[in-house]
Amino acid sequence: MLNYLERQTTLTGNQRRIIAAAVLGDMLEFFDYFLIGYVVAFIAGPWKLTFGESAVILLSSGFGAMGGAVFYGWLADKIGRRKVFLMTVINFSIATGILTFTPDNAWIFLSVFRFLIGFGVGGLYCVDLPLVQEFVPASKRGMVGGLVTAAVPIGVLLGAALGAYATPYVGWRGLFAIGMVPGLLTLIIRAWVPESPRWLIQMGRVDEARKSLAWALEMPPDALPMSTPEGQKLPMSRLSDIFRYPRSLAVSWIANLGAQTGYYGLTLWVPTLLVQLLGITPARASYLLIFVNFAGLFGRIGLSYLSDAIGRKPSGAIASFGAAILMVLAAVYHSVFVGGISLFWLILIVNNAFADGGFAIVGPYSAEVWPVALRTTGMGSAYGFGGLGKVIGPLGLALIVGSSNIITPKASVDALLPAFTYLAGFFAMAGFAYIFIGMETKGQSLETIEQALDAARPSAVQPAKAEDRR
Repeated sequence: MLNYLERQTTLTGNQRRIIAAAVLGDMLEFFDYFLIGYVVAFIAGPWKLTFGESAVILLSSGFGAMGGAVFYGWLADKIGRRKVFLMTVINFSIATGILTFTPDNAWIFLSVFRFLIGFGVGGLYCVDLPLVQEFVPASKRGMVGGLVTAAVPIGVLLGAALGAYATPYVGWRGLFAIGMVPGLLTLIIRAWVPESPRWLIQMGRVDEARKSLAWALEMPPDALPMSTPEGQKLPMSRLSDIFRYPRSLAVSWIANLGAQTGYYGLTLWVPTLLVQLLGITPARASYLLIFVNFAGLFGRIGLSYLSDAIGRKPSGAIASFGAAILMVLAAVYHSVFVGGISLFWLILIVNNAFADGGFAIVGPYSAEVWPVALRTTGMGSAYGFGGLGKVIGPLGLALIVGSSNIITPKASVDALLPAFTYLAGFFAMAGFAYIFIGMETKGQSLETIEQALDAARPSAVQPAKAEDRR
């Protein structure tokens, strides 16, 4: 049945609609996820927040995303991608709406519901991407997966625009009210997408899988064969089964940890560095960072193309080592100006095309390297483990520069080279993982990848073969 999908050379209208809905969904949900940064800027003074209280508010959504990725990823392998996706949307939409009624000085209330928002968004990311991948042929999977992640920077920019221009009219609580709208839109546009045919086959619901696949391919269900008997449900997997695929676990966990540590550590420190190095105002630094963020968007699009053109392993290595090398160069040449323009800023722009752009590889690849029964569980575990980078990135910088502030470390130009080398080391670690641990998935069907994974398992007991699931 799935061979009909793999023989596709062009995508149908329904497949394009699934992709467009996923792109829009990720963009809108991360727009809501990053609103908290702008809210804290408005309430820190009036609420007289301490550093510790601000830290809890800002980090709560990140910790929530780690837990949500693991939980919802596991659940999506149990009860289906579509159901769990809708659950994640309802999760963060309700939590966002409740924050509209946040009492004054209630930083604990704010932190709890930001945790719940992160819980939903982390789950959405780890369920939505595999669902899209399971509807497209291998020849398009890298580009499609990368483009879905490319929407995230747009969502961040939308959040910045909303924080800057809407707050004077609606207040910071109004930002949360507006934040409910993306969730409702996502719910409406994704309600018509059927369940993944690959998951349905795994569950023995072959007739439903045929109808789902026929909808995607825009052909009559009767035109597709049913080679697998109805009701032949394959054994359910447990969360602990991810350890039965050590290679998948190692490459997805290390790549996620390296990418998130390097990226988030740099993102939190750069605004302060631009102010110090260039002698400019924070507002001017924010303006300069717009160019850096746009470079990340173009980097994601470019690396999405490369992942299908030259493969996931070389693309992931290029992104990781490119970011590592450019970080060190930015620190070495931080005081150099070319025609009155800071070379440090110019290198940061190019660096972000690799550092941010690399997420177009790490996210989709972290789903591809797992069998269907563990796809969202494995991706969720990798994303959750990588979330530690949001803590150890800024924490490591704070220790290097001798500051107790792990959210916005007090920048020191003298500590620039060791600090950037620390972050570059994590990017390089991800690059080595791609090269020496990763498996190439370019052009291979998800069933072929699964066969290779099962054949390489250290256990002598092999599960049902992937071709039996067609």
